[in-house]
Amino acid sequence: MNKSFRGMLADGEKDTIRLSTNNGLTGYKIVKFTIISELPGTTSYESVVKLFTLDPAAVTQNIDFDDGSLLAVAYIENRNQDDHGANEAVRVINDNTIFNQDIFITHFDAHSSTNCNYYLELEQIRLDLSEATVATLKDMRGRE
Repeated sequence: MNKSFRGMLADGEKDTIRLSTNNGLTGYKIVKFTIISELPGTTSYESVVKLFTLDPAAVTQNIDFDDGSLLAVAYIENRNQDDHGANEAVRVINDNTIFNQDIFITHFDAHSSTNCNYYLELEQIRLDLSEATVATLKDMRGRE
């Protein structure tokens, strides 16, 4: 079974996607992650939206694949004055990662302060007790 989440984030905003359960026996894996500006084609923007297993200390545009808590990143830009429209340049998902705790989503606009919409689809996976323990410990330690 898949669960989907959608929402809009302001520039510099982060939000929590509640996934944790009492027993931790439900895991999740990212199936789809996409973003679109609140004002596509009408204004210039450079949006970076990231998903984390740990609550990030700050919302930035920096992308660091050495960060063990980074699950996925999407980047979209539009240069209204260049008349070339929106261009989704990068979308990277760590599709082998299974998590069973809350995840965090951030948005940073490097060009303006345009809001950005996101759509996230997660596959639910039934975990046995040892898988749940491993997933929980990885989430707590930041996937080290």
